[in-house]
Amino acid sequence: DVQLVESGGGSVQPGGSLRLACVASGYSGISYTLAWFRQTAGKERVGVASIREMGITISADSVKGRFFISADNAENTLYLDMNDLKPEDTAMYYCAVGPRPFSTPCTLGTGDYTSWGQGTQVTVS
Repeated sequence: DVQLVESGGGSVQPGGSLRLACVASGYSGISYTLAWFRQTAGKERVGVASIREMGITISADSVKGRFFISADNAENTLYLDMNDLKPEDTAMYYCAVGPRPFSTPCTLGTGDYTSWGQGTQVTVS
């Protein structure tokens, strides 16, 4: 079974930074996509940033230039570096993994991901 365990959330003032981490285990796919999503109460889960196994990334317009996704394959860990945090970044953040054929672009669609972590809360105030 795939397990994804997030950490690094917390409370921070506007303008501050946080680094989220997600340790993955049990995934055996050769080609895949990894991503961070976020969700606030009563709203849909939305994609924040995604990375392919070859290191290609995309990010949502709302976080471009502030949030950066990366992966340490040796440690099976996905990261999200969040800078210049704003109150509107407050949300539960989830990491996710899903199969993705080679030569296809990154995706921020929730339907493209098959395994999810339990989430870590980020509060900016």
